[in-house]
Amino acid sequence: MVDSAVMTELRVRVRTLAREADDVLSVEFEALAGALPRWTPGSHIDLVVPGAPVRQYSLCGDPASPRYRIAVRRETESRGGSRAIHERLRPGDEVVLREPRNHFVLEPAAEYLFIAGGIGITPLLPMLREASERGAAWRLLYLGSSRSRMPFLDEIAGRGGDCRVIAADEGTRADLVAEVAASPDALVYACGPERMLSALAEAVTDDSERLRMEYFSAPEVHYEPGGPFRIRLDRSGLELDVSPDETILEVMRGAGVDVLTDCEEGICGSCETRIVDGEAEHRDFVLTAQEKSENHCLMVCVSRASCPVLVLDA
Repeated sequence: MVDSAVMTELRVRVRTLAREADDVLSVEFEALAGALPRWTPGSHIDLVVPGAPVRQYSLCGDPASPRYRIAVRRETESRGGSRAIHERLRPGDEVVLREPRNHFVLEPAAEYLFIAGGIGITPLLPMLREASERGAAWRLLYLGSSRSRMPFLDEIAGRGGDCRVIAADEGTRADLVAEVAASPDALVYACGPERMLSALAEAVTDDSERLRMEYFSAPEVHYEPGGPFRIRLDRSGLELDVSPDETILEVMRGAGVDVLTDCEEGICGSCETRIVDGEAEHRDFVLTAQEKSENHCLMVCVSRASCPVLVLDA
């Protein structure tokens, strides 16, 4: 096996579990030994629970805390991840985390507009604190089906800033076009269901460079079938052909290359691989437009080559 990605695994103990809203639990972890790695707002970790699929969760506590906090909504169609956390995980349990990664970085700005949908508040919570500490102006638009299902309302109320909570069962709706237009100079950070993010993307079509989004699931996008190409793995020396109906990830796995993956939809960033040479056709929802144009890396689960040979650091 050739390792294409090496992630540090952290042994931790569940310190507390707390009910934050209907079907939402927060989980706080502490290190078994030493200190947990530092992290920045927008970061997420992989949680490895025995007998359940590996899942990614945004860190939603204080980056200055020695502990990590996540929040997990129990999904009715769970493949086992959220159900295992709600039904089996208990204080004192020891589990494994993979070190924090950040594909949703809070970039410097004088003004921010944060838009959260339900559990999508989690990556934005630390950003509110960070924006205040930077002296930036910010607004939060927090959308949900009902207040009983919206976690961290009390915590948000204590953050200051301009916070609007819009619960659908109270008969109110958000006008995303108007909200974005009201903050023409703000960087817009959003996390929530695909429908909300698609509507938001349409609202800022003419100014998409200031929009940063994190997805729960990949939106449906139609791409023209790609042609065949070859990948060269720089560290292993392998040269592999990728057909139009194969992904780079599938070909690498077929050759025995160990690739760290999770979603396989281009939204989590787990399979990010550095580009040594060549041009990629980026089909992920992780990299910003600028990062895609810089062509330093790609997500091998969905992206392809736009050149005959793509050389990867693997």
